[in-house]
Amino acid sequence: MKTQARLLTVLCSIALTAFSLPAASADVEDRIEAQTEAQYDAAKKRADMDYDAAKTRCDALDSSAKKTCVKEAKAARESAMADAKVKRKAGEARADTAEDRLEAQYAAAKARCNEMSGNAKDACVEQAKARFQQ
Repeated sequence: MKTQARLLTVLCSIALTAFSLPAASADVEDRIEAQTEAQYDAAKKRADMDYDAAKTRCDALDSSAKKTCVKEAKAARESAMADAKVKRKAGEARADTAEDRLEAQYAAAKARCNEMSGNAKDACVEQAKARFQQ
């Protein structure tokens, strides 16, 4: 019986290692969200700087050409801002996906642990919590 319990503990450890990500769910989500927000802020600043540079170039033009140039510059800025928003939403979706994936892996690990009993089960559950939760 002890040999079987040790074997189950080893198998549980191997399974948890094979299906785990390097960090807990909240850490992964926080990292992705922070990176996404930084990229969004940088894209907004870049769009504003490009707009200001384009407006400066427009100042050298005559009246009707200047109006067209400014409208094109505004359109380019709005397009860049829309792209930045799409990328931010995609980053948020990636963070949610990472969290969902870890939660599913934790549930699967717990299910594997529930097949065990005694100390092997307790050890398996503790390992699953350490791998997949905060």
